[in-house]
Amino acid sequence: MKTYLVGGAVRDALMARAASTPETSHVDRDWVVVGATPEAMVQQGFLPVGRDFPVFLHPVTREEHALARTERKTSPGYRGFVVHSEPGVTLEDDLARRDLTINAMAVAAVDANDPASGPIIDPHHGQRDLQQRVLRHVTDAFTEDPVRILRLARFAARFPDFSVAPETLDLMLHMVEHGEVDHLVAERVWQELARGLMEQRPSRMFDVLRDCGALKRLLPEVDRLWGVPQRAEYHPEIDTGVHLMMVLDMSARLAAPLPVRFACLGHDLGKGSTPADVLPRHIGHEERSARLLKGVCERLRVPVDCRELADVVAREHGNIHRSETLGAAALVRLLERCDALRKPARFHDVLLACECDARGRLGMSEIAYPQRARLAQALVWAQSVDTARIAAQAQADGLSGPKVGDQIHKARVMAVAQGLGAADPAVAGD
Repeated sequence: MKTYLVGGAVRDALMARAASTPETSHVDRDWVVVGATPEAMVQQGFLPVGRDFPVFLHPVTREEHALARTERKTSPGYRGFVVHSEPGVTLEDDLARRDLTINAMAVAAVDANDPASGPIIDPHHGQRDLQQRVLRHVTDAFTEDPVRILRLARFAARFPDFSVAPETLDLMLHMVEHGEVDHLVAERVWQELARGLMEQRPSRMFDVLRDCGALKRLLPEVDRLWGVPQRAEYHPEIDTGVHLMMVLDMSARLAAPLPVRFACLGHDLGKGSTPADVLPRHIGHEERSARLLKGVCERLRVPVDCRELADVVAREHGNIHRSETLGAAALVRLLERCDALRKPARFHDVLLACECDARGRLGMSEIAYPQRARLAQALVWAQSVDTARIAAQAQADGLSGPKVGDQIHKARVMAVAQGLGAADPAVAGD
């Protein structure tokens, strides 16, 4: 029985060594065991956890150890495989089923503190492709699993200076044309999409998905944004799709969390359905964006935190951009529509998404976005109102129900107006 470190840990250790810098992020280490049986693994104290193929947790490190295996395609989609695992399966057999050459390297478990210290087993020239910055499939078996399209696109976002090998792109085009991506389940699409959004340059993921035609199948609401013009005085980049990619990359630059990045992805979907005769204006695109976004979230089963934040950003980003001109009453109404008083942390994420939108434009990446600070301060002023005291006084005066809410709303408007430097809300505007 022999154990080998495989996949991403080997790749990333080699990349870190080439750059003469330590690894910048934690990498889960995956191990392949050759010449073993499930019974032998259990006897050595490993805990079986694999559902579709033999995977075990190490009794001390809790790292995953999988028995070397091969796969045979039996039906469309990423679940349509029969897995074969027995002591005669070699390391080379196991590496041949992997997706990309840079992920198909292994090293014998010589020194756990330096996984890449031993000789690299590299039958598919992954080291060469690392040096040449190329994402290349291992074998034509790549076409058997549509998830590999999403994974490659995600790696393009993680390693933005890597190109896709022309022959690999041809395989991906073939897969899309033959409907393989249509068999992907929603949960897996979302999983890969979410991971790609969190990479160094999310736009690269969408570039690759567009190049092979998969974006049109998976996210047609996003795909149709390219070629849609916007008013040049607000969007010097003009093209809506180009703008969207700039917004996503700004979200990565500002280290935004996943819900913010997803909100950035969905904030302008409605511009893809603007009637041609009114272009380049996009009147009412916010509500259209929210409707389309709802469909995307239902189709991909997007988590609640992501879908709720994205909905607020889609509906209100235009109003937030214009909020510098709003007075106290209008500011409080905006806060209330965003549910900012109940969910202040989410509102701060809304403001971050709007800053990404504002700065994700040609020549505007370094501009200030004072709307964010102004609205955050307006929220602080509105939160300073003692709602319990006002509610008790209103009830003592014989008020109830919505009338109590009206009193609280008026008090918040007054607090914001005072904060803006106007004792009378009318002076602060509405």
